[in-house]
Amino acid sequence: MGVFGASSASICMLNADSDKLLIEVEKGLSKESKGFELPMGVGITGWVAMYGEPFLSGDVTKEEKYFCLDERIKSEMAAPLTEGERTVGALNVDSMTLEAFDEDDLRLLVLMAKEASRVLGNMWMIQQLRRKADQLQTLVLVGQDMAGTRKVDGVLESITREALLLLNCRLSAFFLYDADNDYLRLQSLQNEQGLVPYEENLKPADSILGTSLRGHRQVQTRDLLRTEEHHFVSLIRQENLHSMLVTPVVYEDEPIGLLSLYVDRKHRFNDDERLIVRALADLGAIAVQNARLYGRVFSTEESMRKSERLTTLGTLAAEIAHEIRNPLMVVRLLFDSLELDHNSDESKNKDISIIREKLNHLDQIAGRILDFGKSRESFRRNYSLQEILKDASLLVRLKLEQSQVSLSVNQAESNLMVFVDKGQIQQALLNLILNALGAMPNGGGLRIESSVNSDNRAEVLVSDTGTGIPEDLRAQIFDSFLTARTDGTGLGLTISKRILRSHDGDLELVKSDELGTVFKLTLPIS
Repeated sequence: MGVFGASSASICMLNADSDKLLIEVEKGLSKESKGFELPMGVGITGWVAMYGEPFLSGDVTKEEKYFCLDERIKSEMAAPLTEGERTVGALNVDSMTLEAFDEDDLRLLVLMAKEASRVLGNMWMIQQLRRKADQLQTLVLVGQDMAGTRKVDGVLESITREALLLLNCRLSAFFLYDADNDYLRLQSLQNEQGLVPYEENLKPADSILGTSLRGHRQVQTRDLLRTEEHHFVSLIRQENLHSMLVTPVVYEDEPIGLLSLYVDRKHRFNDDERLIVRALADLGAIAVQNARLYGRVFSTEESMRKSERLTTLGTLAAEIAHEIRNPLMVVRLLFDSLELDHNSDESKNKDISIIREKLNHLDQIAGRILDFGKSRESFRRNYSLQEILKDASLLVRLKLEQSQVSLSVNQAESNLMVFVDKGQIQQALLNLILNALGAMPNGGGLRIESSVNSDNRAEVLVSDTGTGIPEDLRAQIFDSFLTARTDGTGLGLTISKRILRSHDGDLELVKSDELGTVFKLTLPIS
């Protein structure tokens, strides 16, 4: 106004939510201009913003582009405000005098608009960088928080709470997907006061939510009241919700659920907002998967305990059967050598027949127990040794974390195949790993390395940094019931060695001292 002697001036900016020009700042305009929104292309200002060209009118009463906001105005000129290659608004000056501006004034206004655009661009960039820094810091904290959450419900509550804060929304909801029954169940709904008690179940096909779930892509709508939505119908009307952004939560192409954000105004979620929600959804997917995995680890650990007890019972039964069979064979031989079948007493002959029958029965029972261990042959398949080691390390992940032990698994050959009973080989590995953890009560390091030795056999080294095996026990470590721990059974190494031997392999102690222990497993290659 000072430069051009104008009676009024204003800066209008494009409102992305309404696609209209909003007067952000003005001086000298009438009271009717407060909060006024001008459609794109309407009026001189709207034309300049739409086409990105400056415009001058010496007599607005003769200009068809002119839109009257103040009847006192006689002259007007405007220049576009830009951000990169995009027009985002207009700088406008008015005068109550006819022909108040000339072409030189218009050129000067264009220069001022360019300078204003540059300054505004820098300010927006600084604001965006600050906002992104805050969002990234929040994401890091959220990631740490969710990584330490062991229950799925806790993870989902964290996701909805942080999404609400990150985007300043009215409501945040997480729908968990049940793939078996193909429906979405509302698992967490929050507003600024906290959790909202609300129940909602729906089929993906009945809502726009299904489009996001099926296509693994973000979907937004700017006017929920005009769409045929079938979720939150009463809540949408009650809270006067207008716009929604739906983001799929996916882990390795498997849909876990949907994160939905709602605002009480018509709003277009920009690229930055969609990216930050996508990042939060990806973090949430990993956290949900980890929580599920922890649950499986706990149940697997319990199953392992039961399996170990059953295996131990079977081993004891086999050892007892083996010990019984030898004296039983002697008894049978001696009994047959007595030649008691020719006794004249019929009742005695019957007793002798029953005794022989029961001796045979006892031998059959002992034989069945001993043959039971051989039935595992039918469970053997070709497996990747890398897969076996990976699964074994996954099973003890929680135990390692609790024991503060770091695990490293190194594979010399990624496609090394062995013909084994996967469960038994994993059991042998788990016995060695659990023994190693027992030798490292204050934490340490565990290393598993696989390779092919000079005899063309698969070789696995299990090394720990524990206290080592007492020297006087090293020669007998594979004997049953030998243990130096009060909570040990003394059967872990015995069972492990027997498993490896049954696979035409072996288990050996390579070394053990105050720096740690190394065991070596060998298996024939498929």
